[in-house]
Amino acid sequence: LTFLSAFLGNVGKSPVLDQVQFVLQHGPSALDALGGATLREVQNTLAVLHQYFSAELATGKIELEQIRIAYALGNLTLSKFIIAISVGSVFFGANTYIGNGPNFMVKAIADHHKVHTPTFIGYITNYTFPFMVTMLLIVWWIFFCN
Repeated sequence: LTFLSAFLGNVGKSPVLDQVQFVLQHGPSALDALGGATLREVQNTLAVLHQYFSAELATGKIELEQIRIAYALGNLTLSKFIIAISVGSVFFGANTYIGNGPNFMVKAIADHHKVHTPTFIGYITNYTFPFMVTMLLIVWWIFFCN
């Protein structure tokens, strides 16, 4: 969520967002006033808004944050960042302290009951590196090499 929020904050500096808001306020005929390069970005953003936020568009209560998300999803270059953030959080969240918290709790319970568990370094060398490096390569190949 932190990376996504930071990314969307950076996207918020685009002049396309102002143009999308202008089109939403003045109707589809306002598209005629837009220039060539930004016209395509505005059209893509509007298409994503219609796809994912149609109820908000119908009531006229669309927020700037929703426009930012639609702009990021409608822009091919920016949507790759969304994919990278999503893949990282889904597949590699367990490598963070927050994602690993339950694992530390299970280890503490097992140690308390005198069940053998590997040391931190033993766990890293025997399990994390062999499996995570393999998983990193597989995920990279599936999501980013096509």
